[in-house]
Amino acid sequence: MKKGFALVLLLIFTSVAITIATAATILTISNSRSSSAGQMSQSALTTAESGVENALLRLLRNPGYTGETLTVGVGIATISTSGTSPYLITSTGRVGNYVRTVEVTANYIGGILTVGTWREIYP
Repeated sequence: MKKGFALVLLLIFTSVAITIATAATILTISNSRSSSAGQMSQSALTTAESGVENALLRLLRNPGYTGETLTVGVGIATISTSGTSPYLITSTGRVGNYVRTVEVTANYIGGILTVGTWREIYP
């Protein structure tokens, strides 16, 4: 073997190891950010659904309920209701930069509130 050959091999293996470690770190950070974004989006949907549930309870107590802004954990639900039997309830949940909207129709007949449809509205 020639002098310095071992040093060249060491440098090559070190470079490869650093490249692999860097790639693994980048993938880990990317997956972490993606997971966090998914959790925030899910929290926005849960906040919107909480707003709908609040509106259904309020309509049971007061058929003239028109909506409100409600704090749910770290999110905010903006609730609006319109119409009379069927009612159209729209709730928009916001958590950080994430926004999800749920729309529900409900009938209030003879003191009984029934949910007709429940769906997420996509922009």
